[in-house]
Amino acid sequence: MSAIYGANKDEFVTSLAAIALYDGDAEITADNINTLLAASNNVVAPYWPGMFANILKDGGAEKLVFSVGGPAPAPVAVAAAGGDAPAGEAPKKEEKAKVEEVDALDG
Repeated sequence: MSAIYGANKDEFVTSLAAIALYDGDAEITADNINTLLAASNNVVAPYWPGMFANILKDGGAEKLVFSVGGPAPAPVAVAAAGGDAPAGEAPKKEEKAKVEEVDALDG
């Protein structure tokens, strides 16, 4: 933790405490966050635990966790421009000639 200082450290350790509470199915409150911070020998500005608790209350944690990395937008089909096809009509598929298999051993 020596590379993280000041408000960045406060935010980081408070968010980890909130994640630990969420993962442990405990209620995310300012008091519970402060308890975890004290147990891990971290001291933060007094507004951080309350701010995180307010943001994550009433299902806010689930919304935050499950909104990240949502589904990608559906791909858009782009029709190839055919020189002979009228506008609005898809070009017709070419039919391949059927090839009959002949067994060389059948006279």
